Amino acid sequence: MEPTRILAIRHGETDWNVASRIQGQIDIELNAQGRWQAQQVAKALADEDIHAIYASDLSRALVTAQHIASHHGLTVQTVKPLRERHYGFFESQTWDEIQQAHPQDALLWRERDPHWTPRDGGESLVMLHERVSHVLHDIASQHRGQHIALVSHGGVLDILYRMATGQGLQAERSWGLRNTAINRLLWTPQGLQLVGWADERHLDAGAREESST
Repeated sequence: MEPTRILAIRHGETDWNVASRIQGQIDIELNAQGRWQAQQVAKALADEDIHAIYASDLSRALVTAQHIASHHGLTVQTVKPLRERHYGFFESQTWDEIQQAHPQDALLWRERDPHWTPRDGGESLVMLHERVSHVLHDIASQHRGQHIALVSHGGVLDILYRMATGQGLQAERSWGLRNTAINRLLWTPQGLQLVGWADERHLDAGAREESST
């Protein structure tokens, strides 16, 4: 059975990334640097044979995906389950604000407690893993033998890396999740395999790192 080849790409930079402010599922647009990053990754992938492009419906991911799609004559298919983790009451706050106002929740977050669920509609890591696993299977199973792009968010890409490498949800992260870095995976019904990760050669000014979530 032929695998599905996957390009997994995090959206370009936003002002909230710069400010270390938790976006979660709040719809924050790309800043000027993020739009430039989207243009650069689109150029880097222009010669690749891509059959379909999927993206989170949040504008920072969707616009990044549209830049890529413009080189391939494709329409981006938006998929809500590709959204970032829902951080509940953490959303819109900076890391420092969270640490000062909610130290116990901040500790559970930093320790990656897989069952800790942020109040006000947030998702635990277990819930996020389940969501990402399901949407990946649903999309990739439609494109066996093809090459597709998924444009999403740092938390989603972190789960994909863990799935491909067997890292547990509580394992300390040592891999990059930078804006518009190119990550490559292979999917079969038996699981996910890592091909390449954090290719940033198309970015001559670097990219902003995602914090450990």
